[in-house]
This record gives sequence, structure tokens and C-alpha cells, in this order.
Amino acid sequence: MTTSTSEDPRALIAGRALGLGFDVCGFASLDEAWPAAARLEEFLAEGWHGTMTWMESTATRRSHPRALWPDARSAIVLGMNYGPESDPLEALADRSRAAISVYAQRRDYHDVIKGRLKELAGHLVRQYGGEVKVFVDTAPLMEKPLAALAGVGWQGKHTNLVSREFGSWLFLGSILTSLDLPVDAPATDHCGACSACLDICPTKAFVAPYKLDARACISYLTIEHAGPVPEPFRSQLGNRIYGCDDCLAVCPWNKFANIAREARLQARDDLRSPRLEDLADLTDPEFRTMFTGSPIKRIGRDRFVRNVLYAIGNSGDGSLTDAARRRLDDASEVVRDAAAWAVARLRGDDC
Repeated sequence: MTTSTSEDPRALIAGRALGLGFDVCGFASLDEAWPAAARLEEFLAEGWHGTMTWMESTATRRSHPRALWPDARSAIVLGMNYGPESDPLEALADRSRAAISVYAQRRDYHDVIKGRLKELAGHLVRQYGGEVKVFVDTAPLMEKPLAALAGVGWQGKHTNLVSREFGSWLFLGSILTSLDLPVDAPATDHCGACSACLDICPTKAFVAPYKLDARACISYLTIEHAGPVPEPFRSQLGNRIYGCDDCLAVCPWNKFANIAREARLQARDDLRSPRLEDLADLTDPEFRTMFTGSPIKRIGRDRFVRNVLYAIGNSGDGSLTDAARRRLDDASEVVRDAAAWAVARLRGDDC
């Protein structure tokens, strides 16, 4: 990572970034080749994006950072550690409680990171001039390959970023600038012969190393997919009601990971394995109140309760049958369908 002389602006920028709470800072030139474009083209051509049609409509702008902003010359990629306090796989053991992805147990990282990115970008302009644009996962910028180019980490066989210092647990933000800045060496792949992330996937969503069919990914099914989850996948969701950390959590590089130091990225107590029965009864106002400031809020109450009901059906806990039955006449069709499936499964019907 950045180890520069006093004449090299990277040292000053990286120092400022660390002072703002970022844990890693890397620099990349946008003159470099962009093989990520070919991978994106294959992903879309195979239909692996499922119902995420926005990936198709923004494909041209995703093809290269300069397609998004032609004047960009360099990128500064920032990472903020959100390492969990315990192994996320432990949450899968108690089927009467919900497993929520590590990143969603805390405040929405966009809220935490974007303001600090803007502060760093303002510092960059004041010190060195040029123009800047900041990005935190809400624009058609492929931040994981950009982070690899900047030396922050490499994209593992599960397609997610892996860091030698922070394992699987880095939130990313990027600053594109019109300045020509010195760069860091790109990250090299350290996955070796390991296939732990591919082997653990409950739905076998990886068609090959470095290739993901999102249509079978639990994170896609519980977050992005709006309708009923296809029946072959429902039993494989287990008690995962928002996202899935299996392929991240099993990575051997996590032995070097640290717990998040940013207070707002600490897990909320009420989202550490909450009771499924409590979540199934949430009304829309209660859902909105509970998940204010949380990334979970964006999927809405109906999709969330749908996921909770699948988890209830998978729990094997007959005492949860009444919680599922209470949703049989829900106003939402997708909730009613999930409730009927859960009741039938708890009753022992062949689902």
C-alpha cells in the first residue's frame, strides 16, 4: 500500500484518509486496461444478473470509469473495515432466530462513508486542484475491480474483494479526479488452490471460480428479487433473511481481520440474531421505524417479512406455526404465499 516520499501526494492524501476513519487507501491510473468490462459483458450475456435490469441499462457507463466521467485520470479507492465481533456462520445454528448479513446489522455504510469521502475530496482540491467526483456504490462504477487496480485487495473466487489485512470486511468508496496522481501496484491474487468460498455456497451459485450466477445467490434472492423466491431455493435459505455471508466468512484470510473501529459500524444489539416470531409480525410503520438508517429499509416490509416466513418454514420449530398462520391473510400476495409455504413445511408437507 502507499509508502511514499514527501514529494509524493499519496502520503499526504492517505494520511488524511486515515485521519477521517478510513482503514486503507490506494491509488490507480485510469489509463490502465479494464478487463472488468469483458467480465461484465459475459455476466449480462449469460443472464446471471436476473431481474437486476439496471445493470443492463447502465452497462455502457460501467464498461470503464471514463465512460462514466471522460475527464477522470486517476482514482483514489478507500476502504473502511467492518469486521464482525464473531464468526457470522454461528448465527446459522439457531433456526428460530434470524441470520442477517454482517453489513446490514449496522448503520447504512453509505451514510457513514459519503460525508467523509466528500471531506477528503475537498481537501484534495484545495491542496492540488483539479476536479473530483465521489462514489459509494450508488453509481455505475465497478468499485471492486477498481480497488484491485489500486492495490486495496483482489477479487477472490467468490467475486468479492479480499484484503490481506482485513479479510472480507471492507466497505469501499472511490474518488475520481482529473489529476494525474502517482499510483500503487495492483493487488495480486492470493486465493491459490483454495475453494472454500465456492464449496460452502448453499445454492451452488458459482458456475466456476470468479463467476457468479446471481439468480441462485441468497443475497440476490433475499434482497434484489422482489417476487416469490423460486421453490427449489426456499429450503436452502435456512434462517438467512437478509443477505448471506457464507462465502465471505469462510475465507482463510479472515484470520487477519479486525473488529470494526468505527463506532457507527458496530452491530446493533437488536439485529444480532433477532427472534423470527417478532419480525414476522412487523407492520409497515413498525418496519420503517425499526430499520430507519439501516440498509434493510430499502427492500420494504413485504419482501422482508417474506424472507422471515421462509426462515420460519425452515426452522423446524412447530411453535412458530401460529406466527406463519397470522400472515395467511396478509395484504401482500408475496407474504401470503410465503406464509402458506411456511405453514405447509412446518406441518411436514412435501415442499
